[in-house]
Amino acid sequence: SQLPINQLMRGLVAAITFLLILLLSFVCAFGQRGHYIYVQTAGSHATRVRYSTEPINYDEPPANPAFIDQKWNYGSTLPSWINILQTGGGVTIQAKPFIVTIKKEGRVLQQISLDTLTGKLSFLINNGPIMGLGEGSETMDKRGAFYNMKQGQTYPNPEKWIASIPVPFLIGTGGWAFFVANPTGQFDLTGEKGVFIPGKNTANAPLDIIFFDTAEPLDLFNDITGLVGKPVMPPKWALGYMQSQRTLQNTKQMIGLVDTFRQKKLPLDAVIYLGTGFTPRGWNKGHNSFDFNPKVFDIAPQQFINELHKRNTKMVVHVVPPTIGGRLQLLGWITGSTDGVVDSTTISRYWQKHQATFAMGMDGWWPDEGDAYTTKSLFLRSQMYYRGPLMDRPNERPWNLQRNGYLGIARYGGYIWSGDVLSDWKTLAAQIGVGLNYSLTVSPFWGTDTGGFIPTPELDGELYTRWFQFSAFCASFRSHGKTWHLRVPWGWNTGDYGIIEDPLKNLPPTTELHNDKVEAICREVLNLRYQLLPYNYTLTRQAHDDGLPMMRALWIHYPKDTVAIKQTGEYLWGKDLLVAPVTEKGATQKQVYLPNGTWYNWFTDKKEDGGQTISEQVQLETIPLYAKVGAIIPVDPIRQYTDEKVKEPTTIRVYRGADGKFTLYDDDGKSQDYLKGIGSWTEFVWNEKAQSLSIAPISIRHNSDPRKFNILFIPGNIKKQVKYNGRFKLIKL
Repeated sequence: SQLPINQLMRGLVAAITFLLILLLSFVCAFGQRGHYIYVQTAGSHATRVRYSTEPINYDEPPANPAFIDQKWNYGSTLPSWINILQTGGGVTIQAKPFIVTIKKEGRVLQQISLDTLTGKLSFLINNGPIMGLGEGSETMDKRGAFYNMKQGQTYPNPEKWIASIPVPFLIGTGGWAFFVANPTGQFDLTGEKGVFIPGKNTANAPLDIIFFDTAEPLDLFNDITGLVGKPVMPPKWALGYMQSQRTLQNTKQMIGLVDTFRQKKLPLDAVIYLGTGFTPRGWNKGHNSFDFNPKVFDIAPQQFINELHKRNTKMVVHVVPPTIGGRLQLLGWITGSTDGVVDSTTISRYWQKHQATFAMGMDGWWPDEGDAYTTKSLFLRSQMYYRGPLMDRPNERPWNLQRNGYLGIARYGGYIWSGDVLSDWKTLAAQIGVGLNYSLTVSPFWGTDTGGFIPTPELDGELYTRWFQFSAFCASFRSHGKTWHLRVPWGWNTGDYGIIEDPLKNLPPTTELHNDKVEAICREVLNLRYQLLPYNYTLTRQAHDDGLPMMRALWIHYPKDTVAIKQTGEYLWGKDLLVAPVTEKGATQKQVYLPNGTWYNWFTDKKEDGGQTISEQVQLETIPLYAKVGAIIPVDPIRQYTDEKVKEPTTIRVYRGADGKFTLYDDDGKSQDYLKGIGSWTEFVWNEKAQSLSIAPISIRHNSDPRKFNILFIPGNIKKQVKYNGRFKLIKL
């Protein structure tokens, strides 16, 4: 049996290769004892361990749909009469009772034991914060709570409307992680030990677990993508700002909204229209309808879409599946087999309902609901919204926004948002931990309803502004909520609520509707988001190549910093930017922990030593944002939409004081050619000792035309301009 080669499991190869193959012939003779253990390679730093009371085919893939089809390496079984197998690499597998122990340097990192009567698993939880379990709950550290692992808006605190996307994937910051591929169940993390409780009627189901060595967190993401597939890249426009619009009046109002963004120089890439049903007047005639609402569209829908496109604005529409609440599961495949069933829940038939609307030039979809879908149905729907559009536009990247998902869903694209959250300060603060755990165990692409969905008396211009600042550093940057006029940047200075969709008791007083600061601050935030487009787009390529999320827990890059891994109010945006959103009403100070190293305030260039908590003075316009020494950050001129051509060069900000490297990625932003390796990779390397910056092509199969770069060296604000023609360039300071 060939097993992972790493410091944690290195001895597994030497010990098991000879022993298990030698003993394989004895399996049939001793199988009647009812203990079968199967050990397989699951990645360079991952091992698959299965336990069953009945023999199973060791070559079969996991039943969990998260996994892509692949050949599992050299499966073998361990007869029940082998009680303890010491691998020599720090892993001990014991058959009776079934216990897996993981050690490193003599220290137990994790020990998982199985109660064969109940099917319960117990494991250690006392070696640092534990993250993961998909999306849900208000805390980033999962210890101390019970998780029922139910999908929807009810877990674990229904009154807070924190949406749940349960994934049985725990990540211990002490160097371990495991994913329970089978069976389904619940997690109790309230005691001294954690307990996984199998679901009803699954206590005797075969146990299938993937164990990960996370001493180096980056290895975890490589192994995950090997198991569940690479996340597909979004179209570049999806990194721009999206404005959601509810309770539509007419096409003049809808086009007028876009024109106002353009007139006010507020960057915008897409508008999203809710469907009729969850709002009185939506774009369609009702749930599961793809007919344009004649009460809203007083011009031909095709003409309307053309008008949006003339304004360089994409159109995304909201749809609800065949049965509201997902009472029927989806079946079949987008092409080929229908599993013997052809009705509205067969996805090949269901996609056909989209096609006439899609042919008009629709740019994206917002499939809502699905809380009651099985995991298989969630994958089928995501597959449909990825492969369906590609059937009609084979070289154009699809995009969609969904409420539900699962580990592996990113191979079919789509973004997910955090559900119909409340518009209050506690919910805003909770979004950071929710987003970080989501990014670790579901997908790299996530966002929220900026401003919160359900108005409360706490919703005011300050809350909206703080949420807007946070959303600028999420993969999805979109404002949405009831009484939607309070979700546009200028909505807090009109003196009017606009269309009211909630009781007045849930709305702020009218005195809050004359805040002239919000729009100006939102403009600056939008400008920053669009200036960071080359950096952000490179992060989406990293997500595709390595599975790394855009929004990153500090643990990913600072796993040995015991203070960093506990931070719940800040995160890394990529590797070299640290964001600490302000999430308290009336805040004048923000406590920010800076990991080891030297950091620079993005806006003032003030130098701060790492390894400490600093207190930054904040005003409403302040976003605590820091770049680490050695960081190289590309910054573009301000755009009004992602495809807008700009005359000024890209500025390369070089934070001196330590060696640094950044590989800038670019492509056409819309086609599937990136899957063929067509793009440009330009490597910037800062040599601190030589005080020089080199620019060199790693690969160029796109956009190799000569270009200029403005180089800005920080500290000192030393500026140089260079012409780059795709060949090695050295700039001496």
